Amino acid sequence: MSLWRNKNFSLFLVIQAMSVAGDSFSMIAIPLLVLRETGSVVQMGLMTGLSGVASLVAGAFAGLAADRLDRRRLLIACDIARAVLYALVPLVWIFAPQIWLLYVIVPLGAALGMVFQVTYVTVVPRLVGKDQITQANGRLYAVYAAASVGGPALAGLASQRFGPTVALGIDAVSFAISALGLSLVRLRPAEAPAAERGGFLDGARFLWRHPVLRSLTVLLTFFIFLTAGLDDIIIYYLKHDLGQNDDAVGVVLACAAVGSLAGAAVVAKIRGRLGFGPTWIAGIALSGTAVACAGLAPEVPGIAAIMAGFLFGSAIGGICSQSLRQEITPDHLLGRVTSAFWTIHFALGPIGAALLTLAASRYGAPEIALAVGVAILAIALAGTLTPVRQPHPEPVAST
Repeated sequence: MSLWRNKNFSLFLVIQAMSVAGDSFSMIAIPLLVLRETGSVVQMGLMTGLSGVASLVAGAFAGLAADRLDRRRLLIACDIARAVLYALVPLVWIFAPQIWLLYVIVPLGAALGMVFQVTYVTVVPRLVGKDQITQANGRLYAVYAAASVGGPALAGLASQRFGPTVALGIDAVSFAISALGLSLVRLRPAEAPAAERGGFLDGARFLWRHPVLRSLTVLLTFFIFLTAGLDDIIIYYLKHDLGQNDDAVGVVLACAAVGSLAGAAVVAKIRGRLGFGPTWIAGIALSGTAVACAGLAPEVPGIAAIMAGFLFGSAIGGICSQSLRQEITPDHLLGRVTSAFWTIHFALGPIGAALLTLAASRYGAPEIALAVGVAILAIALAGTLTPVRQPHPEPVAST
């Protein structure tokens, strides 16, 4: 059955677009609200740091929750909880600003968001056939990219015109509508028995024992280490080296998102023709080549095109990676495997972002971009020496 004729998947796609757009509202409104109430960049950074820690902690338990509980109900519960949390802000601010409330709501919202993200990954194989997983992920990724462009723009407009608290109220409404929509989605029954006793380590062990997933986890952990601070480096280059204004930064990031849309549109066809390994390696190699060239572009259009190339390649690699995990992981383990993968995958990201931005301020953004691009190309080359290079690793799911 065509994905377009799959009513449950189509509804899920619309719901996810709304959820991502809602996340964009909170992503923009919360820093603006903190800055308006405190005038402190330090408190903005502290809020971001707390969110990151909350996500990391929640990630360690999210997989077990997704494998033990009814997944549709878990998604609905996460949306309802976030709707209530974010609705508290405009309600409380009617009487008096309470900045302490944000230090409670923001980490809780981030933790719920992580549980939602892990669970949604486990839901996709229950909505589509195994031969449609890559195509389904491509469409979901495209929706995310589009919402990530339009969402922040609408959030900024709402915050400017009505205030950040109203923007958070809109976010709360979006989560409530998402919960209502999810109540109408129907999933296929699980093919495997309920999860046995265990937790995060079950997912980590599965990743380690599977040769392709083990190699992917290691390679992508280094990839995130190298790229977590890339947006900051590009923004620094635009502002510091090229003397561009904030509008130019927005144009570059918006144009770059087109690369994600394009990658999501073609990944299923490319993987169908070349197989998993060659497609993943080519996507990572393209990303590295684009980053290495970033410092050679002295104009905004060139940087926008290069960043679009980076996101095109990383979208192809990311969709392939997620699809493979969904295809070869038993359903009763998928939540824990996803949780373990993401926790390990992103563990070095904050360290990489701090080190690379520090290096860019000392040695220059073009030089660091070149070094990062070469290192990413080395990751792609390393992939050719590991089991990742296999065109069709799916049959080894017996691990």
